[in-house]
Amino acid sequence: MKINQEICITGKRTVLVPYRKEHVTKYHGWMQNEELQELTASEPLTLQEEYAMQHSWSEDEQKCTFIILDAGKFKNNKENEIESMVGDVNLFFNDIDDKYSAEVEIMVAGW
Repeated sequence: MKINQEICITGKRTVLVPYRKEHVTKYHGWMQNEELQELTASEPLTLQEEYAMQHSWSEDEQKCTFIILDAGKFKNNKENEIESMVGDVNLFFNDIDDKYSAEVEIMVAGW
């Protein structure tokens, strides 16, 4: 979703940043895990398909995806978000009658 391209949400233990192309390689690695595929009802994708998916989600006005960062690691290494990645949060804005309502999915792939 274009609206969250510049949004960073900082909490005590986590930081949420928009899912960008530089995150795809690590995210793709997570999604090769059969258990994560089963738990997230996901099909394995090639790396190129994963890049295409990231791009399509960034353009989709009904989806908003953030990467979850470990705030402790990120605080100590702001230059390397990838090292701090631990999961993702997806928001699905599917209710046409309530534009502020969203289904939320959270995946923690590693801590």
